[in-house]
Amino acid sequence: MNQHAKIETEAARAKVHIRHSTCPHDCPSACALDIEVIDGQTIGRVRGSKLQSYTAGVICAKVARYAERTHHPERLTHPMFRVGPKGSGKFARISWDDALDEIAGRFNTAEREFGAESVWPYYYAGTMGLVMRDGINRLAHVKKYSRFYSTICSTIARVGFAAGTGKIAGVDPREMGVSDLVVIWGTNPVHTQVNVMTHAMRARKERGARIAAVDVYNNDTMKQADIKILLKPGTDGAFACGVMHVLFRDGYADRAYMDKYTDCPDELEAHLKTRTPEWASAISGVPVEEIESFARLVGQTKRTYFRLGYGFTRSRNGATQMHAALCIPSVTGAWQYEGGGAFFNNYALWKFDESIIEGHDAIDSRTRRLDQSKIGRILTGDPAALHDGPPVKAMLIQNTNPMTVAPEQALVRRGFARKDLFVAVHEQFMTETAQMADVVLPATMFMEHDDLYYGGGHQHISVGAKLIEPPGECRSNHQVLQGLATRLKISHPGFEMSPRELIDATLKKSGHGGIAQLEADLWRDLQPDFRTSHYLDGFAHKDGKFHFKADWTSVPLGNAGMMGAWDQMPSLPDHWAAIEEADDAHPFRLATSPSRSFLNTSFNETPSSQAREGAPSVMIHPDDAAKLGIEDGDAVTLGNLRGETSLTAKYFDGVRRGVLIAESVHPNKSHIGGRGINMLTGAEAVAPFGGAAFHDNKVWIKKADADAIPTP
Repeated sequence: MNQHAKIETEAARAKVHIRHSTCPHDCPSACALDIEVIDGQTIGRVRGSKLQSYTAGVICAKVARYAERTHHPERLTHPMFRVGPKGSGKFARISWDDALDEIAGRFNTAEREFGAESVWPYYYAGTMGLVMRDGINRLAHVKKYSRFYSTICSTIARVGFAAGTGKIAGVDPREMGVSDLVVIWGTNPVHTQVNVMTHAMRARKERGARIAAVDVYNNDTMKQADIKILLKPGTDGAFACGVMHVLFRDGYADRAYMDKYTDCPDELEAHLKTRTPEWASAISGVPVEEIESFARLVGQTKRTYFRLGYGFTRSRNGATQMHAALCIPSVTGAWQYEGGGAFFNNYALWKFDESIIEGHDAIDSRTRRLDQSKIGRILTGDPAALHDGPPVKAMLIQNTNPMTVAPEQALVRRGFARKDLFVAVHEQFMTETAQMADVVLPATMFMEHDDLYYGGGHQHISVGAKLIEPPGECRSNHQVLQGLATRLKISHPGFEMSPRELIDATLKKSGHGGIAQLEADLWRDLQPDFRTSHYLDGFAHKDGKFHFKADWTSVPLGNAGMMGAWDQMPSLPDHWAAIEEADDAHPFRLATSPSRSFLNTSFNETPSSQAREGAPSVMIHPDDAAKLGIEDGDAVTLGNLRGETSLTAKYFDGVRRGVLIAESVHPNKSHIGGRGINMLTGAEAVAPFGGAAFHDNKVWIKKADADAIPTP
């Protein structure tokens, strides 16, 4: 009997209470959950709550099966100390006191010998709860350890959106349900944000609305769309310009709207004169007639909703591409209408004051900020990545698995293999990063601690309360930080407070009342009124205008300084050829798109997700494969100057010729030879504020030589 079936059987004869929470994973949906708690001890079924209007009772299959993760027999349940070589997986059980003493002692040794900046607390979004995700910054700030610059996810796309609107907020995403045309661009919500499809499908059912999908392969979202626009990776800007050329040429541009709400419509029109559908087609691969037809449809449909996704944030020219796509509804004036306009993320709505959680009062701006994406370069001693400072000698890692998910895996592996690097990993499972640790600490899951959540893809905030006790000796992130603070002899109010007290104080400092009020609301809706959401009283720039002309040096978004080729970025919408173009030695472009049953490396360990995803594979157009003598199901090797990986070829005609798609981040050990897909991805800082271009890689592909594939 599988674990899920066993729990269902037990639930049938046990006392079941329905409790409420929020999905904590790195997903904009932040789904509202109704959770069966059985006899106060175990988790049963997990359903989407109908009480919250965005989730609307629907959640993804992997979270619906969350009991598989919570009660997984391979969960870490006690602290361990490495007793074999790094990466050997040989650990011995130790007490929490001994584990925390060891970590604090090693941190102090590193600080004494190399300075406080030689310690780097490293984290990310394994949980999106503010207390458990961001509290590690308080440790860094108080101790003056190296600070953390977050670049691995949304940085690139956020800049492009804010360059146009002046802030990261858009039209209520529930308005997709009253749209006449929903354009899903640069995201595959069937895999990654199922609720987008809930509201888009509602519009189709109730209004006869059409759904258009713009993406680089015929994914599961595109298969459900009425209009399918298949691009070459990194060419969205060219397609957007071709569309806007037609809008101006054929009289679909709303000149009255642009005169009132935008900065330079005449200059944009003149600029687009040469950006014809023929020009756009030559770059993007989209046939001219499809560009013309899409432009006419958008121009004729006032209630067009542009749901722009995180695909933009995976390309070297992603900020300019996001901005170009965002310009379209400002040309048509779609922002004026219910069900019209654009949305990417609601970051600007929350206004959470995390000063106590993160210890803002202890920040020393002179302390270096190390780029999350450049962990491989940092751990292998690259002076530029280290800001010419001391080497990193000790780390605490929470909520992330860089040995699998970080770019430039060859460097990451070398870095973690260093004998002089001390690493403590606080985790739920023995990930590939945990296997490289000196000390491994068992972590709670979201139903086993209290936290505060927001929905990047919608407008709700919520408290996720502790529902059950954790297994074994698992402790929360906050408890670990408290234990280290005691041993490091540091003080800050945040270390003295419980998670509930931190939540209460944060809500009050943010103007959201206290924890009791938010718990009574379950999920509080912060969506502004219609005029504000649609920018009808002006956009968020100082001049109140939507900016067709981007000033990349003054985008209102926190950053660590200008990066990459920011001075070469086009100000008006355009195709910026900053992508990693294919060449004779690397004739293919590779995108590493999200899968349906994994979320980065979360759910890699659950049997149902493993069964659905199978072994790592790469999609290749049959004509490309035939030219190379590759058969469907052959073992193939992909490579570039960064490294190589081997996996299985899968024939797929839903891509443009010369494009490869490898879905998901499978464990390295699942790949033939043990080298994962991020051997091929780069960590070069993307303009203008940094970021990692995971879907922007030139590669070669060939049939794998079994004798040449190394064993892990």
